[in-house]
Amino acid sequence: MRLFLKEHALLVVTQFIQLTVVVGIFWLAGYRDWKLFLYVIFLSFFLLGCYLSYQYVSHQRFFQRLSRPLATLDESIQKTEQAPISMALDSLLRDQYKLYQTKLKSAEDQQAEHRRFMDQWVHQMKTPLSVIELTAQNLDEPDSSSIREETERMKTGLNTVLYMARLRTIEQDFHIKPVLLSDVVNDVNGENKRYYIRNQVYPKLAVAKEGITVETDEKWLFFILTQLVTNAVKYSARKSNRIVISIYERNKEAVLEVKDFGVGIPATDINRIFDPFYTGENGREFRESTGMGLFLTKEAADHLGHRMEVESVVKEGTTCRIIFSETQNLEAGT
Repeated sequence: MRLFLKEHALLVVTQFIQLTVVVGIFWLAGYRDWKLFLYVIFLSFFLLGCYLSYQYVSHQRFFQRLSRPLATLDESIQKTEQAPISMALDSLLRDQYKLYQTKLKSAEDQQAEHRRFMDQWVHQMKTPLSVIELTAQNLDEPDSSSIREETERMKTGLNTVLYMARLRTIEQDFHIKPVLLSDVVNDVNGENKRYYIRNQVYPKLAVAKEGITVETDEKWLFFILTQLVTNAVKYSARKSNRIVISIYERNKEAVLEVKDFGVGIPATDINRIFDPFYTGENGREFRESTGMGLFLTKEAADHLGHRMEVESVVKEGTTCRIIFSETQNLEAGT
């Protein structure tokens, strides 16, 4: 209704000005019959009211469509009415919809091609890194350890790139199944054994209840926990020699917790740690920080339906939690 009144406001104003001019002319010409003037004004506005009422009733669906936001793109190609202006709008929206679909398909194809390229490139790079690692085993110390340390860093970076490329289509990469949390922790610890030794920071597993199983994607959970463990070790090195990985239940929700006793996160940075490429104050001290690890973990956790909590005290350490809802905790209530 409001849009209809705005559309016809100029017509009403024009009619009012026209009547004022006509009445003024007759008044100046000496015709002073007020009854006639009132009758003419009434008749003019009555006819105008009839015209506006007809326009509103016949084009009501059209104006309602213009006033109501679209819930889906498919609504844009629905027909409104057979009036010329409505048919012209329908035709324009159909053409725009087709153009949008064409552009979207092109963008999706480019994205898929880019993702295939990144996947292929990452896997190709892992082969020469493995060869370098094997070659380094035949070298004397400390050269051998230095080379393997650098290759591990490169592998970590390549994995980050790979998961970042897959994040855009993460829904298509899910395989939800029951996962025993202790098994995932053991796999992550086994994968990062040399990383622990090199930094002289060692994990301690604390399981409050055996057999806690959750519904999640094992591969992505492995990636999330690896990122949290890597950060915990990196920011604990030379300050503490341990991190604690805990598995427990809280309010019927399963919790996977990684706690370190390192440098901690300043209060000014805690609210931005999940922002992409944000490294904060610690990032200036630890040059290896990219600002993408926690961003990727938060994005992956959100897509999986898990929550993340972070608590930190400067110079005392940081605690990160992955929280699985009651419906995801298969051990809830048992």
